[in-house]
Amino acid sequence: MAQHIGIVACSAEGAALCYRTICHEGAALMGGHAHPEVSLHGHSMEEYSRFLDAGDWEAVGDLMLDSVEKLSAAGAQLVVCPDNTIHRALPLIVDRSPLPWLHIAEVVASTAAERGYERVGVLGTRWLVDSDVYPERLSAFGIEAVLPTDAERDEIHRIIMDELVHGQFEETGVAFHQAVIERMKAAGCDAVVLGCTEIPLIIDDSSSVLPTLDSTRLLARAAVERSLVER
Repeated sequence: MAQHIGIVACSAEGAALCYRTICHEGAALMGGHAHPEVSLHGHSMEEYSRFLDAGDWEAVGDLMLDSVEKLSAAGAQLVVCPDNTIHRALPLIVDRSPLPWLHIAEVVASTAAERGYERVGVLGTRWLVDSDVYPERLSAFGIEAVLPTDAERDEIHRIIMDELVHGQFEETGVAFHQAVIERMKAAGCDAVVLGCTEIPLIIDDSSSVLPTLDSTRLLARAAVERSLVER
């Protein structure tokens, strides 16, 4: 039996992608239709958005911790959160968490190092891009993080919050992300982190001029592998 995985959800699209990937990867590793037991808890995204807009990271962390406590009560044994942005609050609550966490940026940074990348672009919300979540984890592996310009950051943020989290996938949004990735390639990047839960829904290796690091799917696969190792 694999360990029971808990998912701390923020946006519906990202949490659903994480759940589906856990199930698919479980079947690939365990055979048949098998996958680890999975529980998911998510507060209203409106609550998260209100605290994010206010810069109240303690309140964001409290929501995450409440989800973990409910997942623990449901029997989960390890926990993941497919939302990159709210990982900014994880250091505030990790010591109080009743369950061990897999950190999404640490999983991505480790994968980038394994693949030999040295200079990596990072896409995500304004809240994420303005943080040390990815630069800190990537630098631990000697990898340089390249961030969007302020104008690129703001438009990517708008696309994520006004379109992607609502399941709206517009050609203009795809084209804008592709243009940013092309600029990052010209700036010497050898890969790009899809550092928002929803970006993998519109960008992948087939539509990007750089190899992609799909944070949502990498985290889900790492969770399955951990659940099997520590069962």
